[in-house]
Amino acid sequence: MATLGFTFGTMGSGKSTQALQIHHNLRARGLHTILTTQLDRSEGRVSSRLGVSADAEIVESATDLFELVRQRVKTIGRVDAVICDEAQFYDPAQCEQLARVVDELGVDVYAFGLLTTFQGVMFPGSARLMELADHRTEIQVEARCWCGERATHNARFVDGHQVVSGQMVVVGDTGGPTQGEVTYDLLCRAHWMEGARAARGSQLELLDEDEAREGDHPDRSGPIEVDPERVPTPLHVTANTPGAST
Repeated sequence: MATLGFTFGTMGSGKSTQALQIHHNLRARGLHTILTTQLDRSEGRVSSRLGVSADAEIVESATDLFELVRQRVKTIGRVDAVICDEAQFYDPAQCEQLARVVDELGVDVYAFGLLTTFQGVMFPGSARLMELADHRTEIQVEARCWCGERATHNARFVDGHQVVSGQMVVVGDTGGPTQGEVTYDLLCRAHWMEGARAARGSQLELLDEDEAREGDHPDRSGPIEVDPERVPTPLHVTANTPGAST
């Protein structure tokens, strides 16, 4: 019976390496596989930091993964497995399409991805895979925080400072904090939370400064001009007006 498996881990834990290993082993036995990725370091390839890579099909937001596999089965006769790297970026609907690949086409699916964003919450795609997968496996290769403790959280840095706001997906280097660019690094929970509190505090300080800055607020000491045409009519007045429609 075909199954849907989701393997997750932090950056640098070897997710792509394991995806490539499965792809290689199945192909070496003459099985037909589809390797997919989204927002990998290499366009149209799954690549590992160890230097190995393989051609892959790019998944975009409009890609119907069920139809992709179904059409491939019609073309070549069979597909034995689908291996999905960077699955955290897949839409929840695409994760459901992967479940259909397993249930309706009888094709094994191996999905690999991060579990949480730089904000410390689950990616929507990862959350859906956790809900749907037959097997959920955390990679046990332990990356380390700068303090030496086990790294559990992915952190985003802008100009060398940890941030907790911004778009969910921003491509950046994974070499650690660097001035002048967006980078990512691994932290233990304690240091991630420490950096998150500092980032939130900096944002609040900026808001406080804006509130206190002189000249930011309009001068209301004189008469205020009101344009009658722009004054909204209260809802209850409109509703009670003869001939008015609701």
